[in-house]
Amino acid sequence: MTPESKKQIDQMLKDNKIFVFMKGNKLMPQCGFSNNVVQILNSLGVPFETCDILSDPEIRQSIKEYSNWPTIPQVYINGEFVGGSDIMIELYQSGELQQIVEVALAS
Repeated sequence: MTPESKKQIDQMLKDNKIFVFMKGNKLMPQCGFSNNVVQILNSLGVPFETCDILSDPEIRQSIKEYSNWPTIPQVYINGEFVGGSDIMIELYQSGELQQIVEVALAS
């Protein structure tokens, strides 16, 4: 990971309470796992931004090193790595995600 890409990722996470590195974007997810995450966040009615890793090979590789997590999508809330699709589904079904999001948006 280059210092430039780390700085770019840091800035994206700093500027957005909820951020998703995904294939595609929130209007047009390009894989089922990314779509799951978008649908979950949309159902909570919370604001979030995305980065299409397919259009940026440098970020695609760097985010995996940044989080030490090999797969996409990756969800960050308040700058903290939360997880991918499976973890988001579990947190959503348990009601925990709603609480995490509410705390993040209130801070």
